[in-house]
Amino acid sequence: MGSKDMPSTAWDTRQISIAPDAVAPDGSEVRVLCATAGGSMAAFALAPGAVARAVVHRTVDEIWYVCAGEGRIWRRSDAAAEVIDLVPGLSLTIPVGTAFQFRCDGAVPLRILAVTLPPWPGDGEAQPVFGKWIATL
Repeated sequence: MGSKDMPSTAWDTRQISIAPDAVAPDGSEVRVLCATAGGSMAAFALAPGAVARAVVHRTVDEIWYVCAGEGRIWRRSDAAAEVIDLVPGLSLTIPVGTAFQFRCDGAVPLRILAVTLPPWPGDGEAQPVFGKWIATL
């Protein structure tokens, strides 16, 4: 089967960048990964001792997986608020409308893999809110 016979695809393949591709509205470093029409993925890093700015997403849900480092996350909805430890192997959700803030409490960067559903729409998605801690970024 020659290349002219290959079906058209919407495949996305990407190697993570060494340098950050962007800075998130919360101040963390962002390395953009693959995306589809239904969602997008990125890797976030927060330096030791750093505290991100508190934000709330207007239209997207996020699913996080902690890859490395240690820290804490504060989440608040209309119904409840909590602070949990972020450790490698932990996954969590941040539903649309949830205020959140996270921090790196360890000696190495906090590294998180995040999936956004639907895909990250761009500027204006994350709105600042009052958080649990004083942001350092």
